[in-house]
Amino acid sequence: MTTALLWIACSALIVVGLAGTVLPALPGTVLILAGTVLGAWIDDFTRVGVGTLAALGVLAVLAWVLDYVAGLLGAKKAGASRQALVGAAIGTVAGLLFGLVGVLFLPLVGAAAGEYLARRNQAQAVKVGVATWLGLLVGMLAKVVIACVMVGIFVVALVW
Repeated sequence: MTTALLWIACSALIVVGLAGTVLPALPGTVLILAGTVLGAWIDDFTRVGVGTLAALGVLAVLAWVLDYVAGLLGAKKAGASRQALVGAAIGTVAGLLFGLVGVLFLPLVGAAAGEYLARRNQAQAVKVGVATWLGLLVGMLAKVVIACVMVGIFVVALVW
C-alpha cells in the first residue's frame, strides 16, 4: 500500500470519527485515535510519538466516560427512576433508526415514557425527560470538544 493511500485512510478514519462524535452508531473518538495511530505509524512515530498517542488515548477514554456519565447525571439530578434510565437507553437505540433527529430526541421521549410508567406523574416525567436530554447534549458537546482537541493535538504534533 502506498504512503498516499495510507494517509488517505488516516484522514478518513479521523473524519468518520468526527462524525461519530454526534452519531452514536460510530465510535467517534476510537476512530479518531485509530486514525492518529495510523498517522504516527506511517511517519515511523518520529513526529507523533508514544507520549502524544498516550495523551490522545486518555482523551478518548475521557470522552467516552463523559458521554456516558453526563446523561446519567442529568437523569439522576431530576430524580429519575430506573425505568426512566431504561427508557432513555431504549430511546437512544431506537433513535439510530431515525438518524440524527432520532438520536437527539428519542432519548428524551424514552426517559419521559419510562418515568411516566414508573410514577404516573406527567410533570415528573417531563422533568426527567428534559434533564436526561440536557445531560445527553452536554455529554455530546463534551465529546465533540474533546474530539476536536484530539485532532488539534495530532495536527500540531504532525506539522510542528
